[in-house]
Amino acid sequence: MPRTTRLSSPLLRVAAVMGVAALTLTACGSGSKSGSTSAGSGSIKVGLITKTDTNPFFVKMKEGAEKAAKADGAQLVSAAGKFDGDNAGQVTAIENMVASGVKGILITPSDSKAIVPAIQKARAKGVLVIALDTPTEPQSAVDALFATNNLNAGKLIGQYAKAAMKGKTAKIATLDLAPGVSVGVQRHNGFLQGFGATDKDVACAQDTGGDQAKGQTAMENCLQKAPDINLVYTINEPAALGAYTALKAKGREKDVLIVSVDGGCTGTQAVKDGKIAATSQQYPLKMAAEGVKAVVTYAKNGKKASGYTDTGVNLITDKAQAGVTSKDTAFGLQNCWG
Repeated sequence: MPRTTRLSSPLLRVAAVMGVAALTLTACGSGSKSGSTSAGSGSIKVGLITKTDTNPFFVKMKEGAEKAAKADGAQLVSAAGKFDGDNAGQVTAIENMVASGVKGILITPSDSKAIVPAIQKARAKGVLVIALDTPTEPQSAVDALFATNNLNAGKLIGQYAKAAMKGKTAKIATLDLAPGVSVGVQRHNGFLQGFGATDKDVACAQDTGGDQAKGQTAMENCLQKAPDINLVYTINEPAALGAYTALKAKGREKDVLIVSVDGGCTGTQAVKDGKIAATSQQYPLKMAAEGVKAVVTYAKNGKKASGYTDTGVNLITDKAQAGVTSKDTAFGLQNCWG
């Protein structure tokens, strides 16, 4: 029978204060924007660290993780950076989660290279680390990766754009993410490969950070640089909607083809409304759910997930093109996120 030690009232008060302080440190490191513990009361702790807690993609990812943790009787501990690119916040979150006793950490790296040392320290202490959505550099820095094949997502919309242009000479603008971010690079390169073009064929390239307002500014800049642009690739749908706003202000919204990646509900609705021609839809709920299950499996029998798991992508459009496999917006809206 376990031995029980009773504390006097003063000591109980001190212990309570210390316990609250410890929980606070675990949930909200100095660099993280938010932290919480939820979904299940089991002894298996699963950590989830996203780039931010405001982007609908990551909100849906957290919902998926919470649902999976509850189903498996695990406890989810979550945190996020203050902004997309907040590597310091993610490092602090990893350290706090390891100290709190998580068996595994699911992370969408803000900086694919800079986060690697913190991940290596966590793995050295026996914590399973799985990247979601965004691979680390190198990819082998984590135990496993559950993500969309972003190169293929880009290829799909590139192939679609090529078919939709129907032989017209393309004047291309690319509204990208930010220099060196793997997701942005893969989608950009995939689009060009799918279209059969290279960076030399791009009339204007601008970074947007995936932000709608910045997407609008980028499109305005591109229209000044190359007024005859007729094809716009965007890193995501917020950037696409920014581009649409700029084009509409110039009366160009109907003669410029916009293609994108993500498949959020707002973006999919924009496809239905004709603002975006097509988008490649990815599935953050699936990434998170499979990640949680992998951590629970590791906690129970020591079996580690490894390698890359493709969580799928579908081209969504209501204007299907011959030779390009796609699904309509009815499917897209049934499976969207955000």
